[in-house]
Amino acid sequence: MPTKSNITLVGSGLAGPLLAISLKARGFDTEIFERRPDMRKVAVSAGRSINLALSTRGIHALREAGIWPDIEKIIIPMKGRMMHSVAGELTFQRYGKDDSEVINSVSRAALNIVLMNAAEERGVKIHFQQRCTGFDLRTRAVELRDEESGKLSSVESEIVIGTDGATSAIRTELLKTPRFNFSQQYLDYGYKELTIPAAENGEHAMETHALHIWPRGSFMLIALPNIDGTFGCILFLPFEGDNSFARLGSESDVQTFFATHLPDVLLLMPSLAENFFANPTGSMVTIKCSPWHHDGKALLLGDAAHAIVPFFGQGLNCSFEDCSCLLELLDRHGRQWSRIFEEFEEARKVNTDAIADLAVENFVEMRDRVADPRFLFKKKAELALEAKFPARFVPKYSMVTFHRVPYSVAARRGRIQDRILAELCDPIDRIEDLNWSQAEKLIHRELTPLEEN
Repeated sequence: MPTKSNITLVGSGLAGPLLAISLKARGFDTEIFERRPDMRKVAVSAGRSINLALSTRGIHALREAGIWPDIEKIIIPMKGRMMHSVAGELTFQRYGKDDSEVINSVSRAALNIVLMNAAEERGVKIHFQQRCTGFDLRTRAVELRDEESGKLSSVESEIVIGTDGATSAIRTELLKTPRFNFSQQYLDYGYKELTIPAAENGEHAMETHALHIWPRGSFMLIALPNIDGTFGCILFLPFEGDNSFARLGSESDVQTFFATHLPDVLLLMPSLAENFFANPTGSMVTIKCSPWHHDGKALLLGDAAHAIVPFFGQGLNCSFEDCSCLLELLDRHGRQWSRIFEEFEEARKVNTDAIADLAVENFVEMRDRVADPRFLFKKKAELALEAKFPARFVPKYSMVTFHRVPYSVAARRGRIQDRILAELCDPIDRIEDLNWSQAEKLIHRELTPLEEN
């Protein structure tokens, strides 16, 4: 590897700084250009403060980069889902087989700040308020406009990597190339960020170590804990229809909606209406495209290549896993960029497509099925089967969240396990009545031992 090699990253969200840290450690001269102001100096805009779920895949990448100890200080482990009924009844559903299998709530803004600080400490230069307005695929020149002064400039690099999210400017240029495939699918649902403040004693007003869900069939609210005692909440509603954002046009509309459907939350949100109308209504999109690279000069990574909806908590983890995969190929092949980029897409696209589809499926589960007694019974059966056959039967959620098996493998095995669960659980109502001999026969016939990465 060279001691100096110029790599330009466009976008300093989450994957950009993480990748830059490891590229710099390998001797690559790396710079990042970001269109937004430095969030360490200005207030974070709504939409950039949303809580994220950090799990095994993302933690692995952070460990590889040597910055996991810094991240551990800003996370809160969540052991499971706490479901809230309209009447205020609580039902807890554990995520994993025990307390070693948790997901971690982390503020997007706080995580971004730690990553940028770590990148700069290692010598990565981050240029803020530099909007990418174009990219010359022939010369590798990134065209930039200073968002404050309006000044135009360009930067030429050996390699350009687009880590600039779902609205990627680098991808926009690749769209102009022959035979570039692109699809985007928006949900009919939007989201609104809200906040539950800390209690008077500064502690959390609800159970700290849980992801709280108010499943209401056609919509839902979720809440994730922050280290300052607050909860970051997200209301997912259709854009149009009876219970929708279109019907919440006034403060009284919002108060009535919450009093009717989410009465226990209303008691915890003294500034609900102000919060509601101060924050924009966001949209959610699945983006798939190919190829992710061009002529060994440019690459898309993270949401720029494969944006997904947030309902499996894997957007962050998937993007960080991209970094792990790319770095592994870089260590294996050196500066053979064309080969690296081709193998990167070959390894990742089938898996990013799989998690994109799983995320949409999980939306229905979180919104509706988590309140269904039969669904909860099957979840208990899943854990019982995992305890009995740990090498073969691992719940789909666990494969995605607590393991590093390829997403496509988790999706395929998950479908098989759903059929097994239906055959075992449909005739019974109690775990004690599981037919263990039938379970062993089905599992050994349909499932091979699970192989980790």
